[in-house]
Amino acid sequence: MIPEESFVSIENRMQSVGLALEELLVTAQKQDCLTVGIYESAKLLNADPDSVVLCVLSADDADDVALQIHFTLLQAFCCDSGITILRVSGVQRLQQLLVAVDSNRNQEEHGDLHCMLVTNPQADHCRLQEVGTYCQESRRLDQWVPELVLQER
Repeated sequence: MIPEESFVSIENRMQSVGLALEELLVTAQKQDCLTVGIYESAKLLNADPDSVVLCVLSADDADDVALQIHFTLLQAFCCDSGITILRVSGVQRLQQLLVAVDSNRNQEEHGDLHCMLVTNPQADHCRLQEVGTYCQESRRLDQWVPELVLQER
């Protein structure tokens, strides 16, 4: 049986990584290093996969078979290219953050948050390292694609 303290520390760790991911994506958007959308992401991966450092996929639409096929292809490509992948539930939280940061863009441009890519490996953001470490630790625990649940605020 797992001690209650372990559950608390796991929950705290996930909250910390969730906050790090939020900060990372907002910073990437401000620096124009965030690609949003499945098709836009696929185009970037085809053109310049070496510039991508993180792929974030929505875990909210598990029932959409077509979306899951796209995710499988994106995941396979990212794994072959050495790109860190993270599945995220609670994408509504990210939509709130990204729309608040960039109110100049049309709401429609933020609609497809099923896939997001963070680029610019030269910008060694401390939050990128924290998210990457979480993903590595999850893979060591036999979780091929790490998952994270974002908390509504």
